[in-house]
Amino acid sequence: MTVQTRAGAVQVTGEVIGQRRAGDYHVLTLTAAGIPELARPGHFVALSVGGPHTSMLLRRAFSIYSVQSRGVYGGTLEIVFAAQGKGTEWLARLHRHDTVDIVGPLGRPFALPKEPVSCVLVAGGYGSAPMFSLADALRARGCRVDVVLGASTESKLFGVLDAKRIAASLTLTTDDGSVGERGRVTDALPAVLRRTDADVVYACGPMPMLQAVAKVAADHGAYSQCAVEESMACGIGVCMTCVLPVVGDDGVTRMLRSCVDGPVFRGDRVRWDDVGTIPEGTLGGPVSGGH
Repeated sequence: MTVQTRAGAVQVTGEVIGQRRAGDYHVLTLTAAGIPELARPGHFVALSVGGPHTSMLLRRAFSIYSVQSRGVYGGTLEIVFAAQGKGTEWLARLHRHDTVDIVGPLGRPFALPKEPVSCVLVAGGYGSAPMFSLADALRARGCRVDVVLGASTESKLFGVLDAKRIAASLTLTTDDGSVGERGRVTDALPAVLRRTDADVVYACGPMPMLQAVAKVAADHGAYSQCAVEESMACGIGVCMTCVLPVVGDDGVTRMLRSCVDGPVFRGDRVRWDDVGTIPEGTLGGPVSGGH
């Protein structure tokens, strides 16, 4: 069954086509009729977990790794996750032909440049999942694409072979030096930006990494877009658990919802140091000394 939502997303009952391991991660392939045609790089889906009688009422949000609108199974999508909680552990136990309720695509996708410019894609861990469809879209517009992937250790890198396929150059970093350069993506990023003279930096990964990437990009004079990984309890803008402070074109800070106003934000507009708070002066926020 497919249900069209007000947000333009669809709600479908997906069937598990397959599940495989990729290092420390799981790649889950599901039928998802109607979603591939609507999905753009940066969109995400929200999956119900635990089955029909579960006490886990909240859906789990996942970036879309890949989609296929045609094929033996019709529309399919793939997500990548680490089994590190009850919900994702349940997903990791799914078998072929099991079913999952899916809502998507959700959120705002990455903005694509109108001109063929030089772009650097930066990702940490399985934050790289949405980067490969983004790279394909950028290359289709004539953009140069260079990729920087990082993780704590080799088994936590995701998509190295995909990156080799689509990137003009690939830089790998690991905290322990098990592969690539020892250190973090932001240690390697300045040299990549100088070498490629990049105009745009796209990033997805942990919030501290995004903050650091946004700063490096700004120091280089590049425009940055960051897909944030805030917890999204509802995924449709109702529960307000994923808000973060973002400065608008008018210079005013507003608490925006990652799920419907993001998850992609301009890196120079997010008040990274104030994430998790409502900063003084935020529109509609509490006023010191007020009632």
